[in-house]
Amino acid sequence: MSVDAPVVIVGGGPAGMVAGLLLARAGVPVTILEKHADFLRDFRGDTVHPSTLELFHEIGLLEELLKEPHAAIDTMTLNLLGQRYTIATMKHLPVAARFVAMMPQWDLLDFIARHGRKYLTFDLRMSTEASGLSYDAANRVSGVTLASGETLPARLVIAADGRRSVLRDAAELPLEDLGAPIDVLWFRVPVPAGMDMSEVALGSIDTRGMVVAIPRGDYWQCARVIEKGGFTPFEARGIAAFRNEIVAIAPGLAAGIDAIQSFDDVKLLSVALDRLTRWSRPGLLAIGDAAHAMSPVGGVGINLAVQDAVAAANILAAPLAAGADPDPLLARVQDRRWTPTTRMQAVQRFAHQRVIEPMLRGEITSVPFVVRLLNRIPLLRRIPGRILGLGFGRQHVQSPLAKDFP
Repeated sequence: MSVDAPVVIVGGGPAGMVAGLLLARAGVPVTILEKHADFLRDFRGDTVHPSTLELFHEIGLLEELLKEPHAAIDTMTLNLLGQRYTIATMKHLPVAARFVAMMPQWDLLDFIARHGRKYLTFDLRMSTEASGLSYDAANRVSGVTLASGETLPARLVIAADGRRSVLRDAAELPLEDLGAPIDVLWFRVPVPAGMDMSEVALGSIDTRGMVVAIPRGDYWQCARVIEKGGFTPFEARGIAAFRNEIVAIAPGLAAGIDAIQSFDDVKLLSVALDRLTRWSRPGLLAIGDAAHAMSPVGGVGINLAVQDAVAAANILAAPLAAGADPDPLLARVQDRRWTPTTRMQAVQRFAHQRVIEPMLRGEITSVPFVVRLLNRIPLLRRIPGRILGLGFGRQHVQSPLAKDFP
């Protein structure tokens, strides 16, 4: 291991970018590899929860971040069997921003990159694809091999390359598949001029299925939840039938639904729910979706990934800045993040089994008692609001700020 080599982070998503920013601000040389030429890609999670916004507050960037385009949602509503219910609130949370910022992920990533580049130790390389790992004579990960054929030496490799991680496979880290009963069809629906976006609930459920509508200013980014592997029957029925089903579940989308001209306007996302049982090996650490793929339930994937990045920086930044060997510390990241991850995945599995699977079978014919209770007693809405907004095992930024960098 060369202390002169940078920490190489593979993946320019939220986990990789936040880890890179925090390590760079501590004076640790970091190289982030992002295989795409830019961050401008659709069909990505947009939910930046209060726990993540609070991390930006802790490093003095929240006010500027919230100047980026976003919608603020502090109350969660659900249209269930044709009636609107309020099921969660975040207005009471002990943080600076008591809401979910529905912010396009490309804006969030561009924001982090812009601030990362203020540090001399921050190197972001776009259009640079990792294809595997290199090892030293002791079988320690010593670098990253690139699709170009180049090998990039690394003091430490952080795999933040998502749920289809190339590096976790190359490192032969053990994966536990928890199973996901759903896939998601993503599409855009424009907002008609003069319409208030709040007229459409974030989630709509009836006996025909479920539609999620994420507000993005002049359009909704929508998700139609379907049975795992169930896209072919939707295609067979045709795009007109698909549009009609969406409007039947979420009538507020009717005015803009004709924007879906064909299934070319619909993207299939295969949902996974899994986790590595070991997140590291000498020279390599996996974080975010590379360590644990989350279901879209609750939209918490980004926020767990960012919490991983903060935990990794808290544990590793100071020792790396001092020239220490990071390998003895890597397991501590998993130790800190394991319980929060497994708890949230347990919540998601419960939602799959008790809500989504019965919905897919057409078995939801009455409003569950817990939904009626939350709607009737506002104080109880704080409980799901806290779980969604802050999650479990919330991290705070404790990594140092190097004094000799701007």
